[in-house]
Amino acid sequence: MNPIENLSLRSISVWKRNRDVFFRTWKTNFVPSFLEPVLYLLAMGMGFGVLISEDLRLHDIFVSYIEFLAPGLVAISIMYGAFFECTYGSFVRMHYQKTFDAMIATPLSIEDVIVGEILWGATKSFLNATIVLIVISLFGLTNLPGLIFVPFIAFLGGLMFASIAMLFTSITPNMDSFNWPFFLLITPMFLFSGTFFPMYVLPEWGQLIALALPLTHCSVLVRDLCFNYFDLADVGALIYIAMLTVVAFFASIHLMKKRLIN
Repeated sequence: MNPIENLSLRSISVWKRNRDVFFRTWKTNFVPSFLEPVLYLLAMGMGFGVLISEDLRLHDIFVSYIEFLAPGLVAISIMYGAFFECTYGSFVRMHYQKTFDAMIATPLSIEDVIVGEILWGATKSFLNATIVLIVISLFGLTNLPGLIFVPFIAFLGGLMFASIAMLFTSITPNMDSFNWPFFLLITPMFLFSGTFFPMYVLPEWGQLIALALPLTHCSVLVRDLCFNYFDLADVGALIYIAMLTVVAFFASIHLMKKRLIN
C-alpha cells in the first residue's frame, strides 16, 4: 500500500495554519532563538574558550574555539527546531487540541496533515538556523559565500529531524514518554556530534558512533560551508541526510496514519 497515495498539495494548508499560529506569537518565538546563541557564544565561546590555549584543526586550517563552536550552534538549532515541533507540538495538536481530527474532517487527507506537520517542522529548523546564522555573522564568525547555502542545509536537515520526530510521535503513548528519545538520542547528538569539540579527539570507536548520528552530518556540512569548504565528506553527508530523510519520511507517514485511523 502506497503511504502517500492520498497526498496532495492541500498539505500546504496545514503548513499555513501552523505558520499563522507561529507568527501570532512571533515575539515569544523569535526572542529566545536570538538570545540563546548569544548566551552560548558568551558563556562557552568567550568563557570556556579562553581556557583552550591551542586552536582546533579544521581540514587544512586552524580556528579558535569560538569559531569552531559557532557553526555547531547552527546545527543544534536545526535539530531542536524540527524535533521539538514534531514531537511535543504535533502531539499537543493531535491529542489535546484535537486539531488533527478537525483538519481530517475537511477535504484534507490524513497524509496531507502529516506531511504538512513535517514541512512545518522543517520550516522551524530553517527559521531557527537562519536566526542563529545571523547572530554568529554579527560576531564575524562566518564567511561568504558559504553561509548563503546554510539555510538550504537547515531545511533539508529539518526535514530529516521532523520525519524522525514524527516517527516517535506515532508510537508515543503520552507526553512523558518523549523523555526517552530526548535522553537516548537527542542529548547524545547534542554532545557528541562534533558540535562542541572536533570528532578527531574521540577514540576510533567513538568517531564511528558519532558518524552514525544524524546531527553529525548536519554539523559537518554547516561548519564546512561557514568556512567555504566542500569536499567528498560533505557529499557523503548530503547523501546520508537525503537517504535517512526518505526512509524516516515514508515510515512516519505509514505509522502516523495507522495511529490516527485506530
